[in-house]
Amino acid sequence: MHMADALLAPAVAATMYVASGTAAGISISKLKKDDEASKLPVMAVTSALVFAGQMINYTIPGTGSSGHMCGGMLLSALLGPQAGFLSMIVILAIQCLFFADGGLMALGANCWNMAFYGCFVGYYLIWRPIMKSKWFGSDKNAQRLRIIAASIIGCVLTLQLGAFSVVLETSLSGITELPFGAFCALMQPIHLAIGLVEGLITAAVLVFVYQSRPELLQCVDPADGEGAKASLRSVVAILAAVALVVGGGLSLLASSNPDGLEWALFGNAEEGYAENMGLDEDDFGVQSSAADAAGSIQEKTSFLPDYAFPDSEAAVGTTVSGIVGSAIVAGVAVLICFAGGFFRKKQKNV
Repeated sequence: MHMADALLAPAVAATMYVASGTAAGISISKLKKDDEASKLPVMAVTSALVFAGQMINYTIPGTGSSGHMCGGMLLSALLGPQAGFLSMIVILAIQCLFFADGGLMALGANCWNMAFYGCFVGYYLIWRPIMKSKWFGSDKNAQRLRIIAASIIGCVLTLQLGAFSVVLETSLSGITELPFGAFCALMQPIHLAIGLVEGLITAAVLVFVYQSRPELLQCVDPADGEGAKASLRSVVAILAAVALVVGGGLSLLASSNPDGLEWALFGNAEEGYAENMGLDEDDFGVQSSAADAAGSIQEKTSFLPDYAFPDSEAAVGTTVSGIVGSAIVAGVAVLICFAGGFFRKKQKNV
């Protein structure tokens, strides 16, 4: 769902920067009051895991499309909505600047579409109410079922909101090639399928955390389960290992089909599927000096464009991208926490 600069008029892109920036500022303000030291390593490793997870596009059968996880629900369930949102900004900014994934001018919109809904709407309207409810009963099995239900419902709903925002932002940008109704009719169903798969992935990770270290989950009382079965270091190490395996290895198995947004715009006629909106991939959307300037910056900063070595199709480029990108995301997340004074007020025995 990473938008390119050509899909946005500069005024719409600037508005989305303001919206995402405001949400980030509020998040920073709230996090300065947080004293849960254990969130620091969890923030680093889960941010790296989401970065790696976004590299794996999974095929949506019968469509010629693929999808990848966004990760907002996963991060907010573990870190809370504010830390989750800032983590997503780090991920999306690094993807944009170092891997040319998503436009720089469109970064504010991508943060809103892919992070705001999952972290804030998903947490406050889905995760927290379900986890505090009595759905399925009151034993530990019921808690697992609530985690699964919240993960799936949250991912489906928030991806639907994100997909609709993409349609709305392109319409407000005046891209005449994209009739609102037709574009919406393509974006919403394909992201429904993508959201279902992300929900299952999110549920699997969160159930593992619940069984290993339940106090790491937001709105979960550890007393409702069997207590911690693993140390914090062990859980962090396992999640870090998964991030490395996913980013450095499984990313090589990613589907080559276009993702939901690209599929809606350009179709996949080469593989025998529909052309959908039928746009020309080399000439579409809004042309502006702001987009040209943003593109020029990305050309200079992206040392592994499209998660590969420049001018090379060697598979090792993808492996290096996954490992290096995950490490950069984790490192930047830690640096931001230290610079902002987050999660450092109290030290706990772990």
